[in-house]
Amino acid sequence: MQQLSTAKKVGYGIGDLGGNLFFTMMGFYLLFYFTDVAGIAAGLAGTAIMIGKVWDAVTDPAVGYISDRTTTRWGRRRPFIVVGAVLLFFGMGLLFMPFGAASQVALFILATVTYCLVNTAYTLVSIPYGAMTPELTDDYYERTVLNGFRMSFAVVGTFVGVAIVLPLVNAFGGGRLAWTGMGFVTGGIMAAAMLIVVFSVREHPKPRLHRQEQVFKSYLQVLTMKVFLTALIPWTLHMTGVNVLQTSLLYYFRYIYGNEAAFQIALPILLGAAVLAIPVWVRISRRIGKKHSYNVGMGIFAVGVLVFFFFGHRAGVQFSYVLMFVAGLGFATNYVMPWSIVPDVVEYDYAERGVRREGVFYGMWTFSSKIGQAVGIGLSGWMLSMFGYQESVGGIPAETQSEAAMFGIRLLTGPVPAFFFVAGIIVLSFFPITNRKYQEIMARVEEIERAARSDGE
Repeated sequence: MQQLSTAKKVGYGIGDLGGNLFFTMMGFYLLFYFTDVAGIAAGLAGTAIMIGKVWDAVTDPAVGYISDRTTTRWGRRRPFIVVGAVLLFFGMGLLFMPFGAASQVALFILATVTYCLVNTAYTLVSIPYGAMTPELTDDYYERTVLNGFRMSFAVVGTFVGVAIVLPLVNAFGGGRLAWTGMGFVTGGIMAAAMLIVVFSVREHPKPRLHRQEQVFKSYLQVLTMKVFLTALIPWTLHMTGVNVLQTSLLYYFRYIYGNEAAFQIALPILLGAAVLAIPVWVRISRRIGKKHSYNVGMGIFAVGVLVFFFFGHRAGVQFSYVLMFVAGLGFATNYVMPWSIVPDVVEYDYAERGVRREGVFYGMWTFSSKIGQAVGIGLSGWMLSMFGYQESVGGIPAETQSEAAMFGIRLLTGPVPAFFFVAGIIVLSFFPITNRKYQEIMARVEEIERAARSDGE
């Protein structure tokens, strides 16, 4: 069993600092940059990001497949990470570079191509990085500790993304090129984090069994499982709602409150409350179950955004801070509960079919997450356009927006995400695996494994 030093655990875990910095920037700032800095019409901007996210979802399994079958003197995964890190550095600068194109069509094409390029670079980094975990150690508890380091740095990366983007833009002078400087700096942080991984750890690939697998048949089978669908559909709906909300919040603080700087305070409050609440929800789930915990948490989140819609614009910024904290307490369940439900589905499938298909389930889970992100961001852009949102002209953002546009922004930070949260809660209510059911599943799993050991003897 491979034991890892603390230095190697830190070296590996730091990779997710760059990963979550990337997710935070793309989720909270990219649509805003496209509309208010690059001057792309909101509907086209949302569509460009949606295409990029769909491309991201499609390329993930392709890179995983290729890296599984790669053999070099530097290992299977690390060459991909090196190439991806370099491309990510230059890609981030290019993504936030003012295009200067004359037409909206040209701006749309350039935005779509550069975002697809950046997502490809990140896929080259993230998929091999995740696949390294089982190749670093065989020890069950060591893997848990390793992922604990990874999650710790992921939280740090999220807060770095929240804290530095707008201050960096201001530090570079606040103009259009200031965003380019910010892109290169954050891209450099992402690349550095991943290169630390490359030089800190060395994977030990498992011998690969050369057996033809009916991959597409497996995916079709799991998509017909009611147990899986009643978990997968809520996850996708919740991710759609979350992405609608996170792409719209900066617009709300700029145009409803007229206080863009307050966004830098409200967002850490939301995410900080979520981080603090995670261990509390873990304890609660032991009493009421994962499904009920998830539904209660997302119910709190839904109520929070609805209250924000009805009272946020009247009550002011200070009220939003309180509301962000309360909403964050519920949002915490979206971090932990979905990922604790998937293993239960895996065990159910094994008990029913006698086959281990973790990769298929997690592959669909990740794919659906990214489709939810694509739909959420695309919907935000389309709704802003429908309500008459005025993008920047010549790099100069609109001083104010029309009443219709501001109402559209309020909808995107209230009823629209709440609709997806409530829909997810309703579907998840039909998820059948309770604690009692899980014990029955595990008893069946033990029977299967006992029979397999007997056959082996």
